[in-house]
Amino acid sequence: MPDHPPAATAARRRASHTAFARARGLIPGGVNSPARAFGGVGGEPIFFREAQGQWLTDIDGNRYLDYIGSWGPMILGHRHPRVVAAIEAALARGTSYGAPTEAESRLAELIIAAVPSIEKVRMTSSGTEAAMSAVRLARGVTGRDKIVKFAGNYHGHGDSLLVAAGSSAATLGVPDSPGVTAGTARDTLVLEYNDPQELEDCFGREGDEIAAVLLEPVVGNMGLVRPEPEFLAAARRLTRSHGALLVFDEVMSGFRLALGGAQEILGVVPDLTILGKIVGGGLPLAAYGGRADVMDHVLPAGKVFQAGTLAGNPLAVAAGTATLEELAERPPYGQLERHGAALEAGFRAAAAAAGLPVWVARVGSMLTMFFQPGPEPVPVRGWKTASRSDKARYAAFFWAMIDRGVYLPCSQYEALFLSAALTDADIAATITAAHESLAG
Repeated sequence: MPDHPPAATAARRRASHTAFARARGLIPGGVNSPARAFGGVGGEPIFFREAQGQWLTDIDGNRYLDYIGSWGPMILGHRHPRVVAAIEAALARGTSYGAPTEAESRLAELIIAAVPSIEKVRMTSSGTEAAMSAVRLARGVTGRDKIVKFAGNYHGHGDSLLVAAGSSAATLGVPDSPGVTAGTARDTLVLEYNDPQELEDCFGREGDEIAAVLLEPVVGNMGLVRPEPEFLAAARRLTRSHGALLVFDEVMSGFRLALGGAQEILGVVPDLTILGKIVGGGLPLAAYGGRADVMDHVLPAGKVFQAGTLAGNPLAVAAGTATLEELAERPPYGQLERHGAALEAGFRAAAAAAGLPVWVARVGSMLTMFFQPGPEPVPVRGWKTASRSDKARYAAFFWAMIDRGVYLPCSQYEALFLSAALTDADIAATITAAHESLAG
């Protein structure tokens, strides 16, 4: 992997270089989340000053078609008029109360109406908080300690979940973090995604100690990996028969693959669901919810503790409500599917024309190109196959696309996201850029 992007690219980003040098003296690594660090592609992160619709503009004045969308939330595009108006109206009334508002109930109603598994919901400020809370709730309800998760699935940076994690942990090669105690890790059982037999064997050994199975129903954190029906069916059957809870992490897929998330299109209903990203309309808000009899164990209805000073923040609730209302009233999912399918076909064609072994995986508006060592592409079913990807080749592709004004995920192990703001012409331009980038 190159230490730096091509010289021509760096020359166009001098202001970003200066900004990054300043940030490194103030912030660990110069970034507030490792997913932004460009550790998977080399070089320095690009600093941005504004966004509109499908476009990002960096502080050097370069424009890029955005295929990250703030890592998923901006499904409507940046600064959607309805969302901006809702935030402005909420801002005029106040920024935080530390007390209940009717707006929180309105957002809860929208979530419950959309997501098949949710009868009651509790809001938090981040997906990490929601995942930690869901795990604590599962343990509190069942009286058991152990959690099953899957290699390459990322559920935030809570101690019990930062074991064999995906996302930036996989990108930077540190899936098991210092500071996570051996005792905490011991209660997390890590299995291979899409392996129903391994899950069956695990429950055969330790089923009466397992509180929950936690998984991404469509994985975005080791790159896009589709679930196999037999795997999801085994997870649902085994948790039910052993008295454990099935928890879907739909932080990425919630409201994106369908209004009801992945569980709507897959037809599998979990006991608990974790939501984030789109549910806050681009502002810090997440949630977890599920069966009423389970959620009623959360304090103050029950005894499982969870709290947050800024949970249900009025600005975030306004943005999330406006986003979900727009998605319900003017669903963009047909357009997103059409654009996603066109981009998938275009990327496959570009790789084939360049003679490169590439596995392209997509569900709806989420997609990943896995660059593989070859000679033929191998289906990516889980972390064992995803981790064999050619990260150096992906890095070269990333920088070549940057040079052509297309902003892709800065890691082989992150899915890209399409927004409803993208046009047919944008998709065509992106495919042309991919042909040029891979041919070079």
